[in-house]
Amino acid sequence: MKKVLVLIPVYNDWDSLKKLLNEIDFHINNIKEFEFNCIVVNDSSSENMPVIKKPLNFNFLKVLHMKENKGHARSNAFGLRYIFQNEDFNFVILMDGDGEDRPEELQSMISQIRENPEISVVAKRVKRSEGVFFKSLYEIHKLITYLFTGKKIHFGNYSCLTKKDVGIIHKEPSLWSSYSGTIKKNIKKLNEVNSIRGMRYIGPSKMSLINLILHSLSIIAVFKYTVLFRSFLATLILTIIFPLKNAIYILFLTIFILFNAIIFLVSTRENEKNLKESNNNLDKISDIIH
Repeated sequence: MKKVLVLIPVYNDWDSLKKLLNEIDFHINNIKEFEFNCIVVNDSSSENMPVIKKPLNFNFLKVLHMKENKGHARSNAFGLRYIFQNEDFNFVILMDGDGEDRPEELQSMISQIRENPEISVVAKRVKRSEGVFFKSLYEIHKLITYLFTGKKIHFGNYSCLTKKDVGIIHKEPSLWSSYSGTIKKNIKKLNEVNSIRGMRYIGPSKMSLINLILHSLSIIAVFKYTVLFRSFLATLILTIIFPLKNAIYILFLTIFILFNAIIFLVSTRENEKNLKESNNNLDKISDIIH
């Protein structure tokens, strides 16, 4: 029987987590040919963990308690390394703990890995639940990413990875900064399922404008040398079209220089040492048996 391990990072959002676990349990109830397990990464929550019940359709549920808060992306990076080094599994499904990754789409992912067990699956965002402003920024992010990297990245953390692909990415320094960028750079073939961004179970979204911009830049920074090369080519083309002292040429040249400087600065978040030593941040493990 193939083993599927669900990985969920949590910071204080315990009520949402309990609802999510119940929703997952409901939607995997009729999937009998897979064994489901779950690991929750408690990112050093300031609120104590309440009593959590193990869903009936999970063989085990573990909570990994971290000593220091590292953030969502790094909780996922640590979780993937921990799972690869310590757990028996065939697939890992990454989900946010707030309900925005809809549990009803799990069945589509399972259908994909049932048909193509050697290929990881990502949840392609076809509809988002945010307001017009954030949706517009997301479209701008996708356009800039494509222009500077040549990559169409229309997925977030919600995905199902094969054990082989976890083995490929779990040691990549960029995983410490950007999950989706790391996946797109290192995994050559991916299957997709359509995904609608759900509404948070409880409270407003925690994604601020600054965090959204940093998230976007972190993805692009995974391809920093491609960005540099494409900027260089664009500059050469501009020298053919415009005289060197032309105001438009100077404007675009300045933009390219500043953008590359920012991208290389953001890329310093990719820290191989911190990724490899992330196990040192593990405080204790809670096994939820009932």
